[in-house]
Amino acid sequence: MRGKTPVITMVAAGVLGAAAGGWPVAAAVAGGSEPPMRAQLASVIGHQTWATPKPGSWTVPQPAKDGLPAVIKNIETKERVVFLTIDDGYTYDSEFVDLVRKEKVPIMTFLTSTYIKGQGQYFWAMRNAGSVMENHTVSHPNMATLGPEEQKRQICEASDQIAKSYGRRPEILRPPFGSFNETTRQMAKECGIKSILLWSAEFYNGTSGPGVGFNGFARGDGGKGFKPGDIVLMHYRKGLAGQLKMILSWIEQAGFRPAAVENYLPRSLGGNAPDKPPAHG
Repeated sequence: MRGKTPVITMVAAGVLGAAAGGWPVAAAVAGGSEPPMRAQLASVIGHQTWATPKPGSWTVPQPAKDGLPAVIKNIETKERVVFLTIDDGYTYDSEFVDLVRKEKVPIMTFLTSTYIKGQGQYFWAMRNAGSVMENHTVSHPNMATLGPEEQKRQICEASDQIAKSYGRRPEILRPPFGSFNETTRQMAKECGIKSILLWSAEFYNGTSGPGVGFNGFARGDGGKGFKPGDIVLMHYRKGLAGQLKMILSWIEQAGFRPAAVENYLPRSLGGNAPDKPPAHG
């Protein structure tokens, strides 16, 4: 199943991208030229905006003292918000793109760049729906087991391909399996990465998690339910639209709402927030 997409699904995803205000997809789906570069992307990048946090409602993550990309597992906030992040990219669900776009759900995609080939229009649709595309390496290896040169290749080449395809170079890395070491941080910095974003909870969408079963939810700290500032890990898997509806209902029932993690990260860490936000009050 990985890397294979029914033609109808790919076409539908491309159409959704166009409906979201984007690049004319017909030529690309038919095997035409690559998407235009940055100068021609202004009309389709960043058109979707998300609510920003109220001044004084959250603690702005700080750069690491050693000058390497900071490692972030959650956002300290008083707001009842959670952040939905989705990894990999080998399953292409056009219904999911439509749901994200229509319901205006802020998510962040950590894209394994090998899945771009042949499926670029799907992620164009995701980009147009408002998802930032960040770095999840070229081929999803366990980074901590690799030497410096291969770690750098995995990060830099993924960023190169994402920038070429979607007009923005990633500034945030999620290492596969959450596995990294100091070499990863060093190589990430050389590739233009400003922070490493991990997670505080996981929705085992489309699979079973330890102790929580199929489509289960588990916190990294062993607790229950959501906490303000949770970063939730999901994956691009079959049935993702239905799985998104499921977790959105849980979030709403718990009195939370999804928010855009990039609006809670300062620019020095790859986000949109000022490094020194206005004082409260």
